[in-house]
Amino acid sequence: MAPYRVLVVDDSPFMRKIISDLIVRDPIFTIVATASNGREAVEAVRDCKPDAVTMDLEMPLMNGIEALQIIMKECPAPVIMLSGISEDNTRETIKALQFGAFDFIRKPSSALSNDIYQVGEVLLEKLRIAVMTKRYQPVIEMKETLPFEPSASKAVRDKQLILPPAPPIHTTYHERKDEPIQEADARAAKKPSPKPVEKKFVQAAVPERRDFSVAGKKGSLPDSSSSYKHIVAIGTSTGGPRALHEVITSLPANFPAPVLVVQHMPPKFTKSLAQRLDTFSGLKVVEAEHGCRVSAGVVYVAPGGYHMELAKDHSGYSIVLTEAPPRNGHRPSVDVMFESLVPFGELQRHAVIMTGMGSDGAKGMKKLVECGVDSTIAEAEETCVVYGMPRSAVEAGCAHQIVPLQRIGEQLIKAVSQ
Repeated sequence: MAPYRVLVVDDSPFMRKIISDLIVRDPIFTIVATASNGREAVEAVRDCKPDAVTMDLEMPLMNGIEALQIIMKECPAPVIMLSGISEDNTRETIKALQFGAFDFIRKPSSALSNDIYQVGEVLLEKLRIAVMTKRYQPVIEMKETLPFEPSASKAVRDKQLILPPAPPIHTTYHERKDEPIQEADARAAKKPSPKPVEKKFVQAAVPERRDFSVAGKKGSLPDSSSSYKHIVAIGTSTGGPRALHEVITSLPANFPAPVLVVQHMPPKFTKSLAQRLDTFSGLKVVEAEHGCRVSAGVVYVAPGGYHMELAKDHSGYSIVLTEAPPRNGHRPSVDVMFESLVPFGELQRHAVIMTGMGSDGAKGMKKLVECGVDSTIAEAEETCVVYGMPRSAVEAGCAHQIVPLQRIGEQLIKAVSQ
């Protein structure tokens, strides 16, 4: 079989050479072309039709995100972004994933052989997954406008739960509409940046408990935010940022349950993911902190590098973060989060597994089913970027429903409305 053809895009000749050398270490790949900016990348994709692309974020003439959007519309291919770990880079990387990038890797921080070797191994692993995945990125009509204006009244924000009409399932790339999200980005950019909050992960036998205020741009939550009978837990990996955007933005501002999320992602990137979801969602979305109180109408994203569990004491439910060993190669792990819900039979528990490589979450979901969980959902194969984690749940017989991505939010609204 002929090798898979890869396009390498970076404005640095040194990095183009480094990335190319890392890729051809695996004989199943060959470098079909290189490009030094986004414009060259778009032309190379049109001319060469590569099987995969590695794309730098920051480049002259046309940056990586601008090139990505054109590629996804005109001649889609799996694109793996190369990202730094600065706040700006992590924020732009999350945006790229929501625009259709297959995945991302951390750019080598130096020319040290050990660092480059580690990055190379991760890159090759992601390229292998990308080229062996028939469907690189499902196209969905993302809800990409802000859910309400900041001046909207509380009555408008807290409208009653109403099931939206089921959106059509799109199976081509050419129907994607990215303009609304750009307009929303522009509006969000005009808002003053929130003051940074120093996070402290307390690892103690009796963790410090803190009241976690959720008041802010979405207003105060109803009095029932600390009293609820439902809880939702969602696990995802490759393709997850875009899938989470679809599901979280489909939930109304008065959703009467907390939502716990594990997205396989390194530290710092999960914070940017939470901030971006928060921009477009009627719910409050935060990166979870150790000891914070769990409230209805709030989405808690597990921070990269920490397992997230649900705990309970005399005053209610809270988040526990730990640095226990990785499970299924991941920390945070979906299995760890799901298993932490097992003791809380007084809550109506709803577990969701979406797109991702591997099997993380299937064992935890099975334990929830065995202890009487109220509902479990696996994303249908036709909308998954990688049908690995949902497949494992389906094959284990623990998925009550197999649902296309666009209908998962609807099913959750039904579940918590009963």
